Amino acid sequence: MGKPYLKQRTESLMSPPVAVQRRNICCLQTSVMIVLIAATLLLSACRGGGQGEKPVIPDVPEVSAPGLLFNGTNLEGWEIANFGPQGPVYVSGGSIVLGMGDGCTGVTWKKDFPSDDYEVTLEAKRIQGTDFFCGMTFPVGKSPCTLVVGGWGGTLVGLSSINGRDASENETRTLRKFENDQWYAIRLRVAGGAIKAWIDDEPVVDFTIGDKRLSIRPEVELSRPFGIASWVTTAAIRNIKVERL
Repeated sequence: MGKPYLKQRTESLMSPPVAVQRRNICCLQTSVMIVLIAATLLLSACRGGGQGEKPVIPDVPEVSAPGLLFNGTNLEGWEIANFGPQGPVYVSGGSIVLGMGDGCTGVTWKKDFPSDDYEVTLEAKRIQGTDFFCGMTFPVGKSPCTLVVGGWGGTLVGLSSINGRDASENETRTLRKFENDQWYAIRLRVAGGAIKAWIDDEPVVDFTIGDKRLSIRPEVELSRPFGIASWVTTAAIRNIKVERL
């Protein structure tokens, strides 16, 4: 009986208690889980993980397009011309609205503007009225001139003035029908001793200055050096740009 007891006692001393064995197994399982999680995170990072995260993009200040004179939001750079009997002027729907007054209503550009070798583009429409909805006054060297669109009853296009004669009397006079609430693309070029203009890409003015004298009517004097006005007409203007040639 002595030897079997001694063998059983020796084996008991050599084997750890059951509680200790269970604790060791739990520790081992926890360690394995930690290693697996770490490996998963490392693999995800190596593969460019964080697919749900957006890349950090540094703030870039907003820059206006080169040559853009109207930002579509407010009258920055413009001044409402105090013609006296003018109508209201405001920005609405990305356009400058020139309300109907008892004479001219308009805005004048107060920042730098070229005097030669440039091209202006804009869109304009007549909303209400029967006279010009875009009287664009512009410089030609040291002299001013005005491109009249829709004047004298609503159909006349031409330059005012040449040798003292306004658009209804000089060689640039043309007639064209304009619909209310319809946008027209207007382009004006001053370069090479000439003034040219297009409406919806159709040529309407092709004038060589030569020794002719340019001037403007006194009603639009406040539009100098560059401005846009309407006459007893509600008009809208947008997308005003200038490009130096």
